[in-house]
Amino acid sequence: MASIAQVGIFQGISDLDLSRFDHRCIWKKVDEGQTIIDFDDPSSDVYFIIAGEVRIQLRTTGGREFILADLREGEFFGELAAIDGEPRSANVTALTRTTICIVAAALFREILKASAQVSERVMVLLARRVRDLNARLLEHAVLDIRHNLYAELIRLSIQRARGSPARIVSPPPYHHVLAARIGCRREQITRELRTMEQDGLMQKARGGLILPDPDALRQRIALKMQELG
Repeated sequence: MASIAQVGIFQGISDLDLSRFDHRCIWKKVDEGQTIIDFDDPSSDVYFIIAGEVRIQLRTTGGREFILADLREGEFFGELAAIDGEPRSANVTALTRTTICIVAAALFREILKASAQVSERVMVLLARRVRDLNARLLEHAVLDIRHNLYAELIRLSIQRARGSPARIVSPPPYHHVLAARIGCRREQITRELRTMEQDGLMQKARGGLILPDPDALRQRIALKMQELG
């Protein structure tokens, strides 16, 4: 039988017997492309990703969508509505066939009150998310499209090989997805990626986009920030 103790943030918790909450959790499989949460949804459950990947998007009043994050196994979403009771502020869609553990808001708050370890982990995660959002907000406020793209590619990348400075974005992201991440048009992304390739800042490879010298990109971002004061 599946247990909440096996779920991401609850693993290794020693100050609470989580098994007594198992019967109050719902385990569900979601098909690729299925909406899990929609904008202004009044629900307040918290969703823990057991397997698969989901995308969180924000929508402007004009209907334009902005990709906030992609979350994977071990991560969770929906905690803000569980904490403050407000309607959902984002849309969450399954990018792959995904298995989730659904925890009602009342149960989530009960666990937070009962376990100092879980509470601390949630606070650390929320602080990390706020810091990341602050960094992205600053980038969008002051940087041009080119330098925003540099920052986003670094954020999406992982180290290509041990001991190598190169990083890789894999699988290679669709241009319209990158555009939705930094708030521009697909054509602008295509143009900037072409320029990066010509300048030796990016290489196309089977399975991904290689950033051979990510420090050079970081330096360009830092210099641009200094120019803008």
